[in-house]
Amino acid sequence: MRGRRLHPGDAVSVVAPCSPVPADVLETGLAVLRGWGLEVVEGEHLRGRHPRLPYLAGTDTERAADLQRAWLDPRTAAVFCARGGDGAHRVLDRLDFDELRRAPVKALVGFSDVTALHEALAVELGASSLHGPVVALESFAEDAAAAEHLRTTLFAPEAATVLSAPGAETLVGGTARGVTAGGNLSVLNDSLAAPHSRASARGRIVLLEDVAEDVSRIDRMLTQLLRSGWLDGAAGLVLGSWEQCTPDAAAVRTLLLERLEPLGVPVVGEFGFGHRRAQITVPLGAAATLDADARTLTLDRPALA
Repeated sequence: MRGRRLHPGDAVSVVAPCSPVPADVLETGLAVLRGWGLEVVEGEHLRGRHPRLPYLAGTDTERAADLQRAWLDPRTAAVFCARGGDGAHRVLDRLDFDELRRAPVKALVGFSDVTALHEALAVELGASSLHGPVVALESFAEDAAAAEHLRTTLFAPEAATVLSAPGAETLVGGTARGVTAGGNLSVLNDSLAAPHSRASARGRIVLLEDVAEDVSRIDRMLTQLLRSGWLDGAAGLVLGSWEQCTPDAAAVRTLLLERLEPLGVPVVGEFGFGHRRAQITVPLGAAATLDADARTLTLDRPALA
């Protein structure tokens, strides 16, 4: 199920379901949304902080309540996450999915730790969502390419149905059809066998990316996805950014090929989404065709209705 596209004058909710939000960066990001002609509705605890755990933007109950209210609010047409970081998994068991199912689907926008929310909404509601920039990062206001691709996806989704990236490379050739899923590798790995998570990626075009991880940890996480059977039957893989991963990009590329090539499905690397400048917005829960040789991901229909 898709949310609807945005129009100037729409109201949108902004929430902080993960880590605390720097006030100055938040204001700059909110100004961008207002510059798109949107009315911003702030979550009650958008500027909050957990009283004992400084890496969380408020208690689990507060963060879950903000997300719940935003999804149910009939005034708002989309929900933007202020940032990723930590804590998305902690709010899942405090969401009332029965109540969420009774509300119209709307676009949820975010990446990194927000992967946990993308997966839960897909599993519990059958909702598609948008793996794209968060509002309260410097890059949202300063990275015109990332912001513009998100704006196009939201306001003119028919113009963003063929996705590609200048630096993309074919790791394993071929074509595949499936429904997009995934996001941040660490978060997906932490979700294995947990409530509100999919049992496997069978039939899916899987997106994977991460930031500031050593190649040995990337190896460990990929191996866990493989040994658990989570990647069994995946239709294809689209790999995003591995910014600040050590020791270097060549080592990560070697590992990705070594672990993923034996799956025998198309694989494209450096596809331009995730923790990087000029990140593209990729719909999750969207039927699509991956052409690894042409390095394109083509949606069957626009991301938003």
